[in-house]
Amino acid sequence: MARIGRHAVVSGRVQGVGFRWSCANEAKRLGVGGWVRNLPDGRVEVHVEGEEGPVEALLAWLHSGPAFARVTSVEVTDATPTGATSFDVT
Repeated sequence: MARIGRHAVVSGRVQGVGFRWSCANEAKRLGVGGWVRNLPDGRVEVHVEGEEGPVEALLAWLHSGPAFARVTSVEVTDATPTGATSFDVT
C-alpha cells in the first residue's frame, strides 16, 4: 500500500479541551504517523501519514474531535510523507 500524507488546520474551540491528546490517541488507534500541535492563533495543526484508509479516518475524526471541542472548520492539503511511524504531540 502506498503511503499518503495530509496536513490539516483545525479551527474552532480546539485548544484547552484535550484536542491534541485525543487526536494522538485516535492516530495511534488507527496506526498512522505524524504530529499535532497548537498554533498561536488558537487553531490546531496536524500532519498525518500512512495508508489512505486510516489517514482519511483521522481526517474525518478531526471534524468533531473530543467531546468538549467545537470544530468550525478543517482545512486539508496534501503533504509529502516523511516516513513517520509514531504520532507525537508537540
